[in-house]
Amino acid sequence: MDKTLLWHITMSLDGFIAGPDGEMEWAFASSGPNPVGEEVMHGTGAILAGRGWYDVATRRYDGRAGIYGGAWTGPVFVLTHDPPATPDEPGITFLTEDIEAAVATARAATGDARHVEVFGAEVARQCLERGLLDEIAVHVAPVLLGDGVRLYGGGAPEVRLERTFLGEAGPQATMRFRVLR
Repeated sequence: MDKTLLWHITMSLDGFIAGPDGEMEWAFASSGPNPVGEEVMHGTGAILAGRGWYDVATRRYDGRAGIYGGAWTGPVFVLTHDPPATPDEPGITFLTEDIEAAVATARAATGDARHVEVFGAEVARQCLERGLLDEIAVHVAPVLLGDGVRLYGGGAPEVRLERTFLGEAGPQATMRFRVLR
């Protein structure tokens, strides 16, 4: 059986997963111990991210070392049409193939872990459009951003979901959904 492809994000109440310049301080300010977040982190064997995530993460959040506050280690694959000429961060591999091949590469690198985690709205949208994404875990932060990177939209197709979990941790509401095919 293939490893689960899971999109794990924190979202503002008005539907943004990052502020206008990719900022995420608002998400960190409302986070704390969260059983779903812990389970996802410990079950992740590899991360598949987009170039937008990589650029913001390296500019603002210590790159790969900043994932889960430094508590997670493993391979990160960045899907991009424009890889850096000289990648300088160990543990990050740039992929220029299509989304199906990128997902297969990340799944092959998970070891005994249960899933591949998706970072970034564009990579998640591509996975949803191709029927590759299995689950979404979203933490809703008690903030209205007004602008930024939308969770999903911009003419993307409708996707039906089945909620599998609803809970709270601190000020955040947490939900998990299975993607219906």
